[in-house]
Amino acid sequence: RKIVISTGAVTTVAGTGSSGSANGTGTSASFNFPYRITTDGTNLYVGDGLNHQVRQIVISTGVVTTVAGTGDNGSSNGTGTAASFYEPQGITTDGTNLYVAGNKTNLIRKIVISTGVVTTVAGTGSIGSANGTGTSASFYYPVGITTDGTNLYVADLGSDRIRQIVISTGAVTTVAGTGSTGSTNNSTGTSASFNYPYGITTDGTNLYVADSINN
Repeated sequence: RKIVISTGAVTTVAGTGSSGSANGTGTSASFNFPYRITTDGTNLYVGDGLNHQVRQIVISTGVVTTVAGTGDNGSSNGTGTAASFYEPQGITTDGTNLYVAGNKTNLIRKIVISTGVVTTVAGTGSIGSANGTGTSASFYYPVGITTDGTNLYVADLGSDRIRQIVISTGAVTTVAGTGSTGSTNNSTGTSASFNYPYGITTDGTNLYVADSINN
């Protein structure tokens, strides 16, 4: 849906309102639990959760296509619809690439927008909270992701942590969170606690986190 900020007017950009995976234009296209969304100003990119796909919507026309994902759950790299995802949730873009937080795969993936090539940025694929580089680091149900163009920041739901990934090197560190569930414990870095941090965004200086179970 689209909301005009100045007036509050709400309209539907795309979707039939019933679950499906059809490409098309505007309300002739269908989605199945679209979880997250990002934009490069020209297109919208949607983590279409239960379709296990990443979809694109051209803002000016409403045309919906599939960027990547076979439609079946998995974690295979490849190009476009030859690659697989499992409930892609968080999605962000630096204008050239899409970065996807894979809730059930515990992986952070990259999609080159121009080619559709999908690779793994970080994550072993198994549940964990280890810092490290690239596929030696682990995540626990990463659901939110944002970028400042240099780093990715991940709301790592199951580990109750906020993680950072340096895009150029794949180095993963913990920005904040004790790793134990906590109720609104404000502090510094790994002395602060979260309870299922879900949404995350940045203004380039700060991160803002929707801390779901802490409300």
